[in-house]
Amino acid sequence: MEPKKDHKALNWLILLVLALVWGSSFILMKRGLVVFSSSQVAAIRIFVAFLFLLPVAWRHLKKELAVHWKSFLGMGLCGNLIPAFLFTKAETGISSSLAGVLNSLTPLFTIIVGIMFFKAKARWQSVTGVLIGLAGAIGLICFSGGNDPGQHSEMSYTLYVVLATLLYAISVNIIGTKLRNVSSVTSAVWALMLIGPMAGAYLFSTNFMEVMKTQPGAGVALGYVSLLGIFGTALSVMLFNLLIKNSNTVFASSVTYLIPIVALAWGIFDKEHVNAMHFVWIGVILGGVYLVNKK
Repeated sequence: MEPKKDHKALNWLILLVLALVWGSSFILMKRGLVVFSSSQVAAIRIFVAFLFLLPVAWRHLKKELAVHWKSFLGMGLCGNLIPAFLFTKAETGISSSLAGVLNSLTPLFTIIVGIMFFKAKARWQSVTGVLIGLAGAIGLICFSGGNDPGQHSEMSYTLYVVLATLLYAISVNIIGTKLRNVSSVTSAVWALMLIGPMAGAYLFSTNFMEVMKTQPGAGVALGYVSLLGIFGTALSVMLFNLLIKNSNTVFASSVTYLIPIVALAWGIFDKEHVNAMHFVWIGVILGGVYLVNKK
């Protein structure tokens, strides 16, 4: 599906910016995990995004929008909070580049969820694309497990990413169907105002403060995760919501065409192991995504 013509150039620009930001988010998670636990990195990310938007929240928390609270909460939980914890947990067992590649399942799940729960219409090529993409994902997951039984734990970590992309797809459909008439900034503010305090309460119930005081490099790690929270969550959620409203859910979720390229580039730069078979299965997944998006 093509984006609306009057917004086409802007939509593609937003798509490229989001790909660069989200493609870089996996390496930022990895940097944070050097010092903090996976759950702390996730909580810091969401809590920092919440604090970043707090100064402007009063302008968007209008009483008449409270009727959408369930949609805002669903967007926040499925599009930000839970996936943040799933992705950081996954990166304790798989490389940041592989996590970025598996993120490309989002548009496939977007159309599946749309058809099953949001009355979206399906075309034969979309269904074919979904099946091809899922086959590629299964191949990539199985390849990640390898033939060594001891490596199957790595395969299980890939499932955290699969679940996260399914939740992303639910969030995308909520935004596209329930919140289309709410501005992108307002939607992001409401979502983060609802989930931010949850993340903060959890963060300060851990040994976060002790880690900050005693662990070498804690300040640098916090800086990396703060960048992730500000750019990878607060600002990018606004842009993504705008992209959905200006185009459609499938086009917006196709940002995952480019995220694997950025994530792999960071992985290679960081000397992560990338096998040629990874690219074969990536090609299968992206081929499926292409069919889903083909006009």
